Amino acid sequence: MRQAAGTLLLFGATGDLSQRMLLPSLCALAADDLLPEGLRIVGTARHGYSDAEFRNFAREAVEKFLPAQRRGRMADFLNRLSYQPLDATNPEGYRALAEKVGGGDVAIFLSMAPSLFEATISGLADCGLAGDGTRIGLEKPLGHDLASSRDINDAVAAAFPEDRIFRVDHYLGKETVQNLIALRFGNIMFEPLWNAQHIEHVQITVGETVGLESRAEFYDQTGALRDMVQNHMLQLLALVAMELPVTFDAGAVRDEKVKVLRALRPVAAGESVTGQYRGGASGGKIVPGYDEELKAESDTETFVAIKAHVDNWRWKGVPFYLRTGKRMPTRVTEIVIQFRPVPHSIFAGARLKANRLVIGIQPQEDVTLTLMAKVPGLGKGMALREIPLDIAMPDALTGHERRMAYERLLLDLIHGDQTLFVRRDEVEAQWSWIDRIRARWQEEGLTPKPYSAGSWGPSAAIALAERDGVSWHE
Repeated sequence: MRQAAGTLLLFGATGDLSQRMLLPSLCALAADDLLPEGLRIVGTARHGYSDAEFRNFAREAVEKFLPAQRRGRMADFLNRLSYQPLDATNPEGYRALAEKVGGGDVAIFLSMAPSLFEATISGLADCGLAGDGTRIGLEKPLGHDLASSRDINDAVAAAFPEDRIFRVDHYLGKETVQNLIALRFGNIMFEPLWNAQHIEHVQITVGETVGLESRAEFYDQTGALRDMVQNHMLQLLALVAMELPVTFDAGAVRDEKVKVLRALRPVAAGESVTGQYRGGASGGKIVPGYDEELKAESDTETFVAIKAHVDNWRWKGVPFYLRTGKRMPTRVTEIVIQFRPVPHSIFAGARLKANRLVIGIQPQEDVTLTLMAKVPGLGKGMALREIPLDIAMPDALTGHERRMAYERLLLDLIHGDQTLFVRRDEVEAQWSWIDRIRARWQEEGLTPKPYSAGSWGPSAAIALAERDGVSWHE
């Protein structure tokens, strides 16, 4: 781990992500006395704010998006803030930015359009803000395919080596995602069973109840496959399927993840389903269809279901069912590990159900393991029933205060710990698999099937799993 940065430089400091996540996360870290002593936070964007105006902007964002009980030491947080206006495309502005930042080690967080990355990196290099004491965090999207991703990474690599590049996937900052690693490798009972001999299949679901909201233009150019599967879902799959790292450090963990991503079998014909929501009921309200929200016809998918395979020794023959969509019945992110049934039942007449481990990531962060147990009583024989071992106490997995994912990620960026960030070869392996799926869709002329808002997607997605005798966990 590197020395902690003395300055955090936030690009896009007046944008939506900064208001909702970055500034509230930093305030929460300050309240818990987790920020390094003396850390300065410099915001920059096009807005012509003074230091005082930016502090007022930050205070309003924190009061809106951070719970009141987590706003301690607000004055300390605000006093750390300063601001420098900058047009990222104007090279002349970077000198003034460098003067504002001053010397010492600097952590930079880019929350801006990828189209601005090249100009920004060039400006940072020219003004001396890309030296050995500087590390840089990149917010997604990092391209829309493998070629564009490489272009972005090449632009960043022109000034920053890989060990100073921190690619953000905010799912990796969630407590329960990190607990997945602890669950697998910190408990002797799971690792011996975590393979094709004992696991029948794996399900990963990311359901959203929202529609386009303010992301219409971006989303219509992106779609569910690139917006959710390429990054969040493949990272979850890699954490489920990876081998035991030698140590829990950035290099070892990411080495094992990339092996899984490279072992993904190309998706065959009939192993993927796409959908697009139509009008329906969501959250007790009547909502319009995708084309109505977009105010144009489109063949962009808002739902994807995929049957994936990891072609290695551990997972041979185990399907991974991935499902994500907008306007789903509930907002949920979960991983389901379905174990195989016992090979022989000694309980005459009892209907045994195979054990299932459900790891809830959002909105509830919990872990449930279903087991078979005897029904209490003195009836004839041994009647069995399924019971849950449920770890759902509010502070069991998340602590007494539920933290935002960006708290962990910003803190790790400041301290230079890359473990929960994505390496370039991971990104490229993810894009390589996604590009092959899109190419197959084009070859097959696959277009999204309609589904009603408030449902779990088109019926073909149900059939994708049920033809293997599998039901989606709902």
